[in-house]
Amino acid sequence: MSKYQYLKEQVYEANMEIPREELAIVTFGNVSGVDRAAGVVAIKPSGVPYHRLKVEDIVIVDLDNVLVEGNMRPSSDTKTHTLLYKNFSSIGGVCHTHSTYAVAWAQAIRPIPNLGTTHADHLTASIPVTEIMSDERIQRDYELETGNQILDLFGEGKLSYEEVEMVLVACHGPFTWGKDPAKAIYNSIVLEEIAKMAYLTLQINPAAVAIKQSLCDKHYFRKHGKDAYYGQGC
Repeated sequence: MSKYQYLKEQVYEANMEIPREELAIVTFGNVSGVDRAAGVVAIKPSGVPYHRLKVEDIVIVDLDNVLVEGNMRPSSDTKTHTLLYKNFSSIGGVCHTHSTYAVAWAQAIRPIPNLGTTHADHLTASIPVTEIMSDERIQRDYELETGNQILDLFGEGKLSYEEVEMVLVACHGPFTWGKDPAKAIYNSIVLEEIAKMAYLTLQINPAAVAIKQSLCDKHYFRKHGKDAYYGQGC
């Protein structure tokens, strides 16, 4: 049995949520998880259909993208994942999907406005979208530059990756992260639902405006922070 079996199982289960939740088709999408003490990342192998994926297929690489364990190539998005782990020190999982509504917003190159309490339950800001990648970046290391596109939004004095755990990469699709692989895929599920709700809202009323701040804060802080009272606690 692999010495990283626990991590492989977490990442496998998170990846299997992608087809269950209809967040991608055929082989699209991937979830990874990191063991920071061991310095390794577990991630879906490239191009393997979900119905054929097994726990033992999950690939282990180090944070420099060197293969540690596995018989297949890791996801083509691996360099994006490892760059996020290197720069977002408190996260334990990353997810990338091609879910329909989130991708539509990414292709439209529009942030998703915070229009209601479902969105506000998870973050107070709009869901950000990156700039369109330059030709220079595309011709360099594309997957690494995808990560850099995300980091451009979360640099010093900009957005907090701990408060905003999701982003749209322009003309591409969504990336999400969290404390572990399960939270990363949860955030992808939430993002897709928010994207769908926002699209439908603006179809019904193109003049719809952002949720008022007091209501937004109420919903966010009843779930987050020291005075949170939603749920059953620890």
